[in-house]
Amino acid sequence: MRQLYIGGTWTASASDEPIEVVNPATEEIVDRVPAGTPDDVEAAAAAARRAFPEWSRTTAADRGKLLDEAAGLLKQRSEEIARTIATDMGAPLGFALKVQTLMPATVLASYARLAESHPRESRVGNSLVVKEPIGVVAAITPWNYPLHQIVCKVAPALAAGCTVVLKPSEVAPLAAYALAEIFHEVGLPPGVFNLVSGRGPVVGEAMAAHPEVDMVSFTGSTAAGRRVAALAAESVKRVALELGGKSANVILPDADLALAVKVGVANCFVNAGQTCSAWSRMLVQVDQYDEAVRLAVEAARSYRVGDPFDETTKIGPLVSEAQRERVVRYINRGQEEGARLVAGGTERPHERGYYVEPTVFAAVEPGMTIEQEEIFGPVLSLIPYTTEDKAVEIANDTKYGLAGAVWAGTEERGLAVARRLRTGQVSVNGGRFNPLAPFGGYKQSGVGRELGEHGLEEYLEVKSLQL
Repeated sequence: MRQLYIGGTWTASASDEPIEVVNPATEEIVDRVPAGTPDDVEAAAAAARRAFPEWSRTTAADRGKLLDEAAGLLKQRSEEIARTIATDMGAPLGFALKVQTLMPATVLASYARLAESHPRESRVGNSLVVKEPIGVVAAITPWNYPLHQIVCKVAPALAAGCTVVLKPSEVAPLAAYALAEIFHEVGLPPGVFNLVSGRGPVVGEAMAAHPEVDMVSFTGSTAAGRRVAALAAESVKRVALELGGKSANVILPDADLALAVKVGVANCFVNAGQTCSAWSRMLVQVDQYDEAVRLAVEAARSYRVGDPFDETTKIGPLVSEAQRERVVRYINRGQEEGARLVAGGTERPHERGYYVEPTVFAAVEPGMTIEQEEIFGPVLSLIPYTTEDKAVEIANDTKYGLAGAVWAGTEERGLAVARRLRTGQVSVNGGRFNPLAPFGGYKQSGVGRELGEHGLEEYLEVKSLQL
């Protein structure tokens, strides 16, 4: 069984209980990590608190140098780490390399630069306004992007001068261990980065409530985010939350319908649909609706479901049996409420592994469960609309506001509709994801932003010095 990383050393947990890490494609146990305890959190928080004063005083150039070296090692080991991610969470190997590993390396390198270039002082009249690291940060991360979500928190926190206690998801924790090894090798000072594996209700809650933690940054479900925020409120610590989504892909009548549907299906099914920002609702004008359904079904049937290490695989398994059961329940619920299943379904495509066929629903009406709730699987709902105003109304009519898309005949029209969507980011005519732009949500999709300068600002306090 692996160990915890606390105070710059690998150390045994206070508990000898293991958590089994399962390969979702084969259902075989591939590793074991400790089921950490509140005592482990206590030790990690104490180590982070001891390390904070000296780390916060290091120069931005020195912090940036260490982060840059870590980014370099991450790139060097990208193929190995991608294989690890393909094994413990099921992402197809090519995706695990490009998106799950090399993109986090890019983000880490960006914070190596921002550590030094981001301004920390400004003058406002007779005041000098300075920005200082907030302190000890608890980072609680999910399994769907097991390295990217860690880097989105840890990199800006370290760049800001904070120290970190990380709890990765116990479902897919192995990439976190690879990153801890990299930080150790580049010489990050003891206690600056700590890793405590374990379950959310035990380790995560202990971190969120700990009095020595100044900020908690959480990515996961909206329900769990509410619990984290409630625990953090007891000690009035800062909270950053990146939560669920039910994003709308609005296709206007003058758009390139075939392209919009093709890209929209791909976005919904990427990472087996286990993406909080997935465009899981496709909104199409009624006159084009039947053709859009036909195109979506055709696209869905081209997605091969299978072994993450097979080059022809487009969709790997869901991360666990529990996740598969959740998705199956939603597919059944969609049919029970009157939506029309036009592709996929609940049949297992393989005897072993937690697989679900890419699934498409037509005749989906606003208010249906599959139209309102985050499914977190390869399930697409097509919703007809009559007017542009109605499309905007449907797109905005969920409790979420994380992402979305607009397709239009002109960029000007696309931007006009995008501005009306109550969501944190919108792709216009296929605008690609930008890892330097702020990422985060409106409404119950979260609080705060990650990535780029906005992500760094989350970990800084503001002080006014009157002169």
